[in-house]
Formats: sequence, C-alpha cells, structure tokens
Amino acid sequence: MSLEASLQSAADAGHLLPSSLENIQALLAASENPVYRASIEELANDGQWAELNDRFFQALKFGTGGLRGRTIGKVITSAERGSAVGDERPDHPCVGTNAMNFYNAARATRGLVAYAKTYRATAGLSGKPSIVFSHDTRHFSPEFAKRCAQIAIENGADVYLFDGCRATPEMSFAVRHLRADAGVMLTASHNPAHDNGYKVNYSDGAGIVEPHATGIIKEVNVIVDEAYTPLPEDDQGTLTMLGGELDEIYLKRVETMMLQPELLKDENAQKLKIVYTALHGAGGVLVPVLLKRLGFNFFTVPEQDTQDGRFPTVKSPNPENAPALKMAVDLANKEGADIVIGTDPDCDRMGVGVRNAQGEMVLLTGNQTGSLMGWYRLKTMFDLGILNDANKGNAVFLKTFVTSPMQDTISAKFGVQCVNTLTGFKWISAKLAKYEAALPAEILAKYRDLPAAESRAARLEHSKFLVFGGEESYGYMGDDFSRDKDGNGAVVMFAELAAYAASRGLTVVELLDEVYSDVGYFLEVNQSKVFEGASGAAQIAQLADSYASNPPKEVDGSAVVKVRDFRKDEIYDEEGELISKEKMLFVDLADGRSFAVRPSGTEPKIKYYMFGRQVPVAGQKMTAEELAAAKAKVSASLDSMWTWLDKDIDVRLG
Repeated sequence: MSLEASLQSAADAGHLLPSSLENIQALLAASENPVYRASIEELANDGQWAELNDRFFQALKFGTGGLRGRTIGKVITSAERGSAVGDERPDHPCVGTNAMNFYNAARATRGLVAYAKTYRATAGLSGKPSIVFSHDTRHFSPEFAKRCAQIAIENGADVYLFDGCRATPEMSFAVRHLRADAGVMLTASHNPAHDNGYKVNYSDGAGIVEPHATGIIKEVNVIVDEAYTPLPEDDQGTLTMLGGELDEIYLKRVETMMLQPELLKDENAQKLKIVYTALHGAGGVLVPVLLKRLGFNFFTVPEQDTQDGRFPTVKSPNPENAPALKMAVDLANKEGADIVIGTDPDCDRMGVGVRNAQGEMVLLTGNQTGSLMGWYRLKTMFDLGILNDANKGNAVFLKTFVTSPMQDTISAKFGVQCVNTLTGFKWISAKLAKYEAALPAEILAKYRDLPAAESRAARLEHSKFLVFGGEESYGYMGDDFSRDKDGNGAVVMFAELAAYAASRGLTVVELLDEVYSDVGYFLEVNQSKVFEGASGAAQIAQLADSYASNPPKEVDGSAVVKVRDFRKDEIYDEEGELISKEKMLFVDLADGRSFAVRPSGTEPKIKYYMFGRQVPVAGQKMTAEELAAAKAKVSASLDSMWTWLDKDIDVRLG
C-alpha cells in the first residue's frame, strides 16, 4: 500500500485527523525534502497515528509570542536521527507542520521581512529593513539562526547576527542600539529540551503588540511552503556579525543597575558567597563577567557551564524548579555559600535559593524575589535622593495582574504608582514605549544613547521613570535600555539585595520577614494542568470557555463577590488605559482570597494563580508570632482552595 493510500485509510478509520491528513498532503506537495517523506512513511508504517496527529493537526501558529513547539518529536524517526546515537541531538529537527523546524522558521522569517518592508514603505521610510538574529543553546538554535539570517538577506533585509549564543535581553538591547526594525531570538525560554521557538521583538526592542502583531501574523500565516526565489544580488541585504564590541556596550549599561556599589566595601557584604548556574544556557556568556566586574564573591557550577541543548544535568532547565538548582545548592553547601542564582537557557528568567533560619537552602518564588527587589530599589532610590516627594509622582512600578498584590502595597507605602498589565513582558514594555514617546523631541532623538543618569533624569522630569518591573514567572526589569525581561540585570539586582541584607547582618529570608511584618504577609500559589497534543488543546479551550460561560458562585466554602472576565469586560488600568481583551478570568472571594485562570500562551497548559494575604492593623507591624500564625493560616487556605479547584476541573471537563 502506498503512503498516500495508507494515510487515507487511517483517516477513514478515524486514526488520523482530517486536518492532519490535509497538512501532511500539503507539506509533501510543497517540498521535495526526503527527510519529510521518510519520517512520515516510517510513522505511518509503525501505526504512530497519535504522533502524526500531534505533528500535523495544525500549522504551528505564529502568535504574539512568535512560534514555539517541539523540535524533537516524542518519537524520533530514523531519518530524523541520522547518524546520532544515544541521547545525541538528531541530525534533523522534528518533521511536521506543528513542529519547530526549518520549515516553520523559514515561514516566520519570510513573513517578518515582508511585514517590515510593507511597514517601512507605509511609513515613508527609505532603505532596507534590518533584523537582529540571536539564539540560545537549544537543539538547532544556531542552525535556525544562521538559516533565518540567510533567508532574510536573500529576501532583502540587512541582518545583524550574533557570533554565538546570547541572552534575550541583549538581543532586545541590540535592536534598540542599532536602530533595527526587529529582532529574533531562537529560543523556547525555560521549556524542556525537546522544544524550541522563534521569538520576535519589534523596533522598540519589545515583544510585538498591535499593530505589528496582527500584521506579522497575517504575513506569516499565508506562507505555506518553503520555496522562494532569492532577490537579485543587488537587492539582497548585508550581513554584519555582532560580538564582543556590542557585549561591552551592553555590559556597561547593565553594570549601572547596581545602585550601591559601595556596599561591597562592607565587611559583612564581602563575606557573601554566591553560587551561579547558567543551566547550560546563554547566561554563562555574560553573568560571570558581570559578577566579577562588580566585585561579588561567586562560584559557578562547572558541570552546568557547558553550553548543551540536551541540558543533561537537569530534567528541565527551569530555574524556578528546585531540581534544576540542585547542583547549585550542593555546591553552595560544599562551599558555604549564602545564595544560589540560576538563569534559564536564554537568560531572561532568574530563580534563586537562600538560607533560612535553620541554614537550609530554600527557593524563593518569583513573587517573593520580585517583591524584595522592588522594595529594595524603591527604598534605596529614596535613600540616595534619586526619588523624593517632589518627583515620586513621575516614578512607576510595573507588574502584571497575576503578580503578587504585595508589590502594589509596597509601591503605595512609598507613594509611587503601581500599574498592572496583562501577562507577558511585552505589555510592560508597551508602557515603557508610551513613556519614552512622551519625552520632548530633542531628548527623544538621542534617548537611546543617553548615559544612565541622564536618561533617568529626563524621565523623572518629563515622563515616567521605571523603578522596577516584574512578573510572577521569574522575569524582572530594573531599567528600560532593554525592553524584555532581563536575567543578566536580575542577577545584578538580586546580588546587590543579598549584599545589602548581609551588610545589616541579615539573611535574605530575615529581610523578607521584615518587609512582611511591615506591609503584611502575602502568599501566591500557582498550579497548572497540562494537556498535550490535539486532544489537549481542545480540553484547554473547553476548560477556559467553561469559566467564562459558567463562573463559580462559591469556591471552597466562600462566596464569590466579584468576577473580572478579561475576555469581555471593560477593564482599565491605574493610568486609565483600557486593557486589551485576554483569555483570563479573576475571581474574588468574600474571605479575601482570589484566583485567576488563563491558558498559557507558550505551553500546552492552563494556569491557575491563587492569592491569599493577612495584613497588620493600620499603623502597626506584625510581631514574629503574628507573622508565623499568618503564614500558617494563609498557606492552609490556599492549599484548601486548590483542592477545591482541582476537583472542579474534573467536573468542568465532564
């Protein structure tokens, strides 16, 4: 039986989805790549219909976050594996319209170039568009970056290509510094090793928002094949390699994020020991350089310094998870280090571990880390006179709705406005773009080149100055020269915070308790339900729709007092701006607890965010005993909430 007949028979029998059959036929018709046909044939002959459905039930959608999907299949075919043995990377990425491979990376690049050309023409801009390409250490990331650069050049764009792996925030910085039209990062962030992705930032260095998002998505999604005719050589773009020179410019700016370098002259701060791990990722390029230049006492984890897309020493390269930081913790225990810091493969997220009162290493949540760093930067900027009563009205703290309300409370205590955005740093960066655009024209013309102090002064006088930005998912920002979450800068900010605590003879945990006693105890617990593949996508949609059509009236014994449906309600932020529609729903309970639910935009899961708090009596601080009781009570209340929600999920899915 021919391959075509076998596929049709499987579809007739209900083993192969109609959309899968259609996408397989389209791919085979549009390409003569022998790996495609051989892989599909092998999977069909072996009856691997579930695998074929996962690979082909849809074309990998180019969304506002770009592309993200499997680059290594659950089942690796012989054609894909090639000469690789054992756990070595296959010779070819996963074949499929729903996979992250050369086919989809090429579509994305051609669509991006087409949009950039159209946008420039509409805006009356002459010359070719320019695009920065960077990559992390994942499987095929370097190859994807080089191939995409070639495609962009042959389609008429000038290209800047990093000479090796770099962090996402440096790509964002490069876009702004070089005045490029866009930047592309080949990464799947903190996802498991089998994934990869294609992340697009536009000319302001930030993740794409409207009108660019719809424009780029439209251009990408109309491209269905790999074939294109390169432009005549005179119309093609040029290639410029980026390396140490740009690194140095970027490093100098990141170093300015340390507010009090003199802290490290303190005897106790000098004793602070840090263990840093790059988890085999791009953070290993510049983070050690930064820590050394700033004078911190640190160690790295040698086994995890190696750039390796298998991430062989961890199950998943996600620094928010304890197993990913185990080797760093082991080294910290061996060396007597006080804190551990880890960054994910593209170094835009940071996770930390600190010593508790018993000397044990415990992980802070993204909310705790962000709240502490935000508190420290607010306090220190007032202490140093950067902020004062006269200018604090032009300072701003940016966070997402699903990030801890502790940060709203901290900001209010300092008299600084806190503005909430939708999930994703592109929304935080969109606020920064608005603040930048509000600067006088003569400042705006040179803004990207201003030294840190002049930039800060301009914003405090004429617009809004970012004190701190962050989201619960371990992404942080301490300045606006890069427009994405910044693992490099986050390491600097947290190391300084730890040095400050040490200078006062405190551990980070003790400092956090000081802040809790002042503003109240806030706890957030995040849970996710994973639903993979074609059937999983349908379950996520069903679950999300059920909350919108049938929100709960009561949760865990407490009445629902308010429901905020971001899909249909008109919701305004603290600056009076209408929030864009989003598949997210907030539920507030009579007892003060609340939860939010939203499908992930980058992973096959639906996320639940639970919030609890207990605040001190106005004008008073919690005693140690009161704080301990609050921790126990709030923690138990969120455990109980999740038990109820988890059972309700089963009911909603029938």
